[in-house]
Amino acid sequence: MPELRRDPIFGRWVIIASERRGRPTDMKAETLPADDKSKCPFCAGRESQTPPEVMAYHPPGREADKPGWWLRVIPNKYPALDPAGKLKRRGVGMYDSMDGVGAHEVIIESPEHVRHIADMDDKRAEDIFWAYRDRMAAAKKDARLQYALIFKNYGRAAGATLSHPHSQLIALPMVPIRVKQEMDGAQSYYGYKERCVFCDVIHEEQRFAERIVGEDEHFIAIEPYASRSQFETWVLPKNHAGHFEKITEAEVKSLARLMKSVMGKLKRVLGDPPFNWMLHTTPLHEPETPSYHWHIEIMPKMAQVAGFEWGSGCYINPTPPELAAKLLNEA
Repeated sequence: MPELRRDPIFGRWVIIASERRGRPTDMKAETLPADDKSKCPFCAGRESQTPPEVMAYHPPGREADKPGWWLRVIPNKYPALDPAGKLKRRGVGMYDSMDGVGAHEVIIESPEHVRHIADMDDKRAEDIFWAYRDRMAAAKKDARLQYALIFKNYGRAAGATLSHPHSQLIALPMVPIRVKQEMDGAQSYYGYKERCVFCDVIHEEQRFAERIVGEDEHFIAIEPYASRSQFETWVLPKNHAGHFEKITEAEVKSLARLMKSVMGKLKRVLGDPPFNWMLHTTPLHEPETPSYHWHIEIMPKMAQVAGFEWGSGCYINPTPPELAAKLLNEA
């Protein structure tokens, strides 16, 4: 059973998951040729090599855990958290811990082995975000869980251990400190100005138009003013919304098109870089709030976080976001 341990200084929780030490890797370089799939367990036809699926998008009549799907969700074979059991919160001397209860799922985005979202057709890209919505809604039914983080690791330098296109969901029994700090900052801004800080950011970026890299009726993509790293990109809904799982059909279509466009620009300008993206949303059981706004953060892996960043929490970014936006838009 994994264990959650709380840092008494920062208040952050750490997952101690020794079971994950045995994870495999098929990543020998940053990118792999399209035919490097001889042992990939996520490819169509190898469904027996993964845990049984919990959800799949497929035509009528297809049997579970058989080929024919175009998106498939499975429990992670090496989970960071265990779906069984109770939290069992306890003190260990001055420290706090609890059993590592939660969910850890893999969203296999395509039956094809190497496929970037920028190269998918619109419908297949839309299905990725429908799956995010469906799995987040499923996590919401578990009263033990407080937060569901959906993220994607692409490339070995970004933490991917398999090259087949996939995202992950980890549902936690607490709100992670990174999200809590973001929500606290948003609430503080709202308490002072009585406006959502994310909505204000959108209006400010539209006013100056220096850092916008994509925009349509429903969404906007920007290089944040205080970007932590080169080509950091945020995608935000233009209408205030706290819960991603309430996304509409029109918004899913719009989001898929904009993500394809933005990721295509990053791929062309930076040469198909490793990246992470993370979806930040309101905690599962909290009501809608006027201060918080769901969004996706995209972080190309251009440099290693080093001693200064680890020691100070302050980031050094050698590419101004205005220049990053210019280069992406010229692509």
